[in-house]
Amino acid sequence: MHPILLAAAPAASSGRLVPAALAGIALIVVLITYFKVHPFLSLTLGALLVGGIAGLPMSDTIDAFGKGFGDTAAGVGALIALGAMFGKLLADSGGADQIVDTIVGRSRRAFLPWAMALVGALIGLPMFFEIGLVLLMPVIFLVARRSGLSLIAVGIPALAGLSAMHGLVPPHPGPLVAIDALKADLGLTLGFGVLVAIPTIALSGPVFARYAARWVDVMPPHLYIDQAEEEEKSAEDEILRHRPSFPITLATVLLPVVLMLGKAIADITLDEGDGVRTVLDNLGTPLIALLIAVVVGMFTFGLGAGMNRRSISASLTESLPPIAGILLIVAAGGGFKQTLIATGIGELVADWVKDSGFSVLFLAWLVAVLIRLATGSATVATVTAAGILAPLTGSLDSGETSLLVLAIGAGSLFFSHVNDAGFWLVKEYFGLGVGQTVKSWSLMETVVSVCGLVFVLLLSTVV
Repeated sequence: MHPILLAAAPAASSGRLVPAALAGIALIVVLITYFKVHPFLSLTLGALLVGGIAGLPMSDTIDAFGKGFGDTAAGVGALIALGAMFGKLLADSGGADQIVDTIVGRSRRAFLPWAMALVGALIGLPMFFEIGLVLLMPVIFLVARRSGLSLIAVGIPALAGLSAMHGLVPPHPGPLVAIDALKADLGLTLGFGVLVAIPTIALSGPVFARYAARWVDVMPPHLYIDQAEEEEKSAEDEILRHRPSFPITLATVLLPVVLMLGKAIADITLDEGDGVRTVLDNLGTPLIALLIAVVVGMFTFGLGAGMNRRSISASLTESLPPIAGILLIVAAGGGFKQTLIATGIGELVADWVKDSGFSVLFLAWLVAVLIRLATGSATVATVTAAGILAPLTGSLDSGETSLLVLAIGAGSLFFSHVNDAGFWLVKEYFGLGVGQTVKSWSLMETVVSVCGLVFVLLLSTVV
């Protein structure tokens, strides 16, 4: 198949639509980057400005925003909450430590960067990036010290695994929002996301780390090493005897992935109405798959690790407050998307893309890149780009729409810099200067983004 080109019906043009969309996006960027306003408020105000300049009555603008906000919250809110619960159980039970110790402990020195990339990917599958980073930092420090490898040589592969999963593979918030906005098939997107993520992690992690370690040669700070060893010893004293085994941990982590992929495969290979397909469709529905994973995790991670009912309840409860801000940002992004659709700007963009001959995949990636560079937020970049491109999916089939989601996800990771909280998190944890962080972390994110786009485009030739 040739690169995906958009064919859309001619749109009713208006001199007010493009300025409205640009003004709304510009307001969001300025509020977030200069005035440090929370993205939830920024997206809400941006949506109201778009409607006002485009000439929508205020009541219609509010209705459109409310519809998008509610639909998005209903579509992905429960999934994000269940994902957070699952990740917290994995961390509190010692299951995450079991994955790390098993994989890293069985790796020779030369293969440690590849092992760390695998650890980052597995930990990143059910966890948000920031949580995964905090969880892995003591391990990264200890592995670097004991192996004699540079902190960058060990850390960059782990970060690449975390970042690629965060941007490309549901049930992370960004991909889920794009899937909801573009009406993509989640199981198919998950399968394609894994196919794209594997080579992307390999190139941006272990391969890129060889060069980054030459440019930025640092060893773990002693303060963090001492802290990491204390944390490791404390963790061993408390949960080593009760950790869930590696096979059980891995099976539980992969359970929702297998269920959702099973649904996608059944939809492709089995006839509608087939009993097996009906069962797999029900089990592979994202809400059911993640709900099953959390319930199973309560037994394998909770009771299996010696946690009592009160500890399991506390773990589940503590997982929810940290994601409140993410849920509001995601829902407000849905409201902004719906406001753009209500103005008709999507039809105008569709007409321009059709006449330009650009691949819609490249356009989606580029839009996400520009918003990512301006706002520093991968989630804001994803939800905004998905909103702009949502009306462009009318002529795309299911596979092409899933690739569009991945193109947006790849673009949302491009070149993390000083306006991204993740940039400063990595800088401080690794004890780097700003320039060193740019030459390691920022460039790694760029490699993830570009490789993601390349592999999406390659996949589009056979889908």
